[in-house]
Amino acid sequence: MQISEERFRIPTNSPRIGLLDYLERSVCASLPEGARPIRFLVSKTDDQNYHAEVGVLPTGVGNVENSSIFSIRRREVEHESAFNGVLLIPTGIGAEIGGHAGDATPVARLLAAACDTLVLHPNVVNASDLNEMPVNSLYVEGSVITRLLMGTVGIKKVRSNRVLLLIDDHQNTEFVDWAVNSVNAARASGGYNIVKVVKLDPPIKMTASYSESGRATGSVSGIERALAVIEEFRDDIDAVAIASVVQLPEHYHAEYFRCEGDMLNPWGGVEALLTHTISTIAGLPAAHSPMFESQEIATMQSGLVDPRMAAEALSDTFLHCILKGLARAPQIVPNAKPSTTPGMLTVEDISCLVIPDGCLGIPTLAALEQGIPVIAVKENKNIMKNDLTALPWKPGKFFKVETYLEAAGLMLALREGVALDTLKRPLLSAEITRRTFAGARMRNKSLGTIKKSV
Repeated sequence: MQISEERFRIPTNSPRIGLLDYLERSVCASLPEGARPIRFLVSKTDDQNYHAEVGVLPTGVGNVENSSIFSIRRREVEHESAFNGVLLIPTGIGAEIGGHAGDATPVARLLAAACDTLVLHPNVVNASDLNEMPVNSLYVEGSVITRLLMGTVGIKKVRSNRVLLLIDDHQNTEFVDWAVNSVNAARASGGYNIVKVVKLDPPIKMTASYSESGRATGSVSGIERALAVIEEFRDDIDAVAIASVVQLPEHYHAEYFRCEGDMLNPWGGVEALLTHTISTIAGLPAAHSPMFESQEIATMQSGLVDPRMAAEALSDTFLHCILKGLARAPQIVPNAKPSTTPGMLTVEDISCLVIPDGCLGIPTLAALEQGIPVIAVKENKNIMKNDLTALPWKPGKFFKVETYLEAAGLMLALREGVALDTLKRPLLSAEITRRTFAGARMRNKSLGTIKKSV
């Protein structure tokens, strides 16, 4: 069974229904019977079409009770006892900040200081052997963030998780030894509860490629073997880490480091397809790190590299970041309703969403539907080509800022309830209008006539 992406052109002259409903109907009508979308984004919007790229689960992969990523439970209230932000930097779009190896972590630390809790996904903070995510952040797989914003799941904080690691039964046994050493180092230095390592033979096959729009994507096959192992140990685990080879042309490795950050990271897109599928079907937190394909690639001399990818140039396994993240990744709670359960977050608890400008996927559409303020950051350039200001935002629900520094200030203003126009000069006077009601004068005149006659 192969999981891959399909491309669709959806006319922009939508009927008079919500944009989310329209896109869902258009995508589902174009898929083969029984196939399900697992990841959705619009890479470009022009006068005629939304150019959609959709990760597709073929018929027969998993048994998902709520199979549509477009399903929504609309929130009726917003809980205001805490300010909880969501930071998204989608994988595989060539983001200037967060497009390499955990290089959005300083941004996460800044924005977390403006929140009670910052929900983020692995792409933001994964830096090979490093993971410096903020102490008040939650490490949540991207598809789970999507469902959180759509209102179909909640996330519950945990003290620790029992982590299962799936690895390729690599023909180079040294790579397997490196992975197991990474696990034991994480157990010894971090106290992480990594309960089992399972070698898959044959392994999951992951192939990276670039889409027509230039995004990193790919295909995944053999995932049913991973799902079978997860099901076997389901009662004994709380999260799944995967380390496997990602197939791509060998020259990409040298070219990636040589391009000084100008080459779009080719691994992330296919990794997202894998983890979206695992988290959706198994209902568990999941994250992936790549294994080297060969000894030649493992011993390749990268030299001095762009600082954003330096963490990748140092690591042999790229594993520690995901083991640390999954160690306390929140539990996924299906069909969670608004509650006061300690440690539980639902869509009612989300105060804002921060994204790179131009990114149009289900999280942005969910925020549009749910009335969640969205902050789009212009400095985080990427290859997505969408004018977010053209969406039908309610007043005060969409903000475009230049930098993440400005985003942090905006979050603080939202948190404290400070009107943004009062922070700027000149400070304009409150608007004064007058309404004259002719009917009211006539009524008063009639009342006077009545009193006289009495």
